[in-house]
Amino acid sequence: MKRKIGRGIATILALLGLTACGGGTGQQGTGEGGSLSGSITIDGSSTVAPITEAMAEEFQKQQKQVQIAIGVSGTGGGFKKFCGGETDISNASRPIKPEEMQKCQENGIEFVELPVAYDAISVVVNPQNDWVSCLKVEELKKIWEPEAQGKITKWKQVNDKFPDEPLNLYGPGTDSGTFDYFTEAIVGEADKSRGDYTASEDDNVIVQGVANDKGALGYFGLAYLEENIDKVKPVAIDDGDPKNGEGCIEPNVTTVEDGTYQPLSRPLFIYVKKESLNRPEVKAFVEFYLQKENKPLVNKVGYVHLPDTVYDKVQARFKEQKTGTVFTKGSAKGVKLESVL
Repeated sequence: MKRKIGRGIATILALLGLTACGGGTGQQGTGEGGSLSGSITIDGSSTVAPITEAMAEEFQKQQKQVQIAIGVSGTGGGFKKFCGGETDISNASRPIKPEEMQKCQENGIEFVELPVAYDAISVVVNPQNDWVSCLKVEELKKIWEPEAQGKITKWKQVNDKFPDEPLNLYGPGTDSGTFDYFTEAIVGEADKSRGDYTASEDDNVIVQGVANDKGALGYFGLAYLEENIDKVKPVAIDDGDPKNGEGCIEPNVTTVEDGTYQPLSRPLFIYVKKESLNRPEVKAFVEFYLQKENKPLVNKVGYVHLPDTVYDKVQARFKEQKTGTVFTKGSAKGVKLESVL
């Protein structure tokens, strides 16, 4: 049974129920439930948050005196805080952008970039929608490109076989890494999208919007689909490339693992401030996060764990505290982690 996870500005605190302070000073302590104490501040992607929440919950079973606060302000919002020195770790559903990296450099923030899982961006419609089970990439582009704003407002305009029903769109806001990746993969540029849609950094808002609107179409991460499969209906994607599987491919763990769900499969990341790794509670938490023994937690919350060969490279990168990004253009589209790490 899949564990339900709180969303919004979700915060996990230590079992003591104390309030975590930003960038708290770590210290060795004694007592039951582990030898560490201190606080860890995390913010960023709502997509990566379920994984980090699951890891934090299990870690705190061992280290009860470590306080972990997890905020959800979107990948872009998380990087603003991270590069401003407000957080120890930033959850990200896309690589850091050059302009964000520049801000980190200006503020003297060195970071270690760590892939932690794979995800699939899921396109969904209302369960009452009986005319769409699959969409081609060019149809999605027709819906979401900037030129569609105020013009493509009916399903029939997307495909003549669809009914003359209103087309109402729901999706992440512009601070979201899911927005960036989806827009780049479908439209061609990360910041080019129509703006006349209901936007939210909280994926639950998108779920509810689609669930209550017969003409709705929206998108969010795979974990939210699996958690809300009784409320929304997934749409298969046809990218037109026979190398990725014939015809319509549905978003699920199998199609992400075998590479056939394209172009909306992607890696997910955490970014760790190098200076924070001098604090034993932060270093221990990241080590715990990257242990192969804990990869079932990734699957448990609806994502796809990394292959062991990639885990080995990620662990080596962390052990060396190798700073900077391997995604110099800020895009992970079509990139294989095995070849760049």
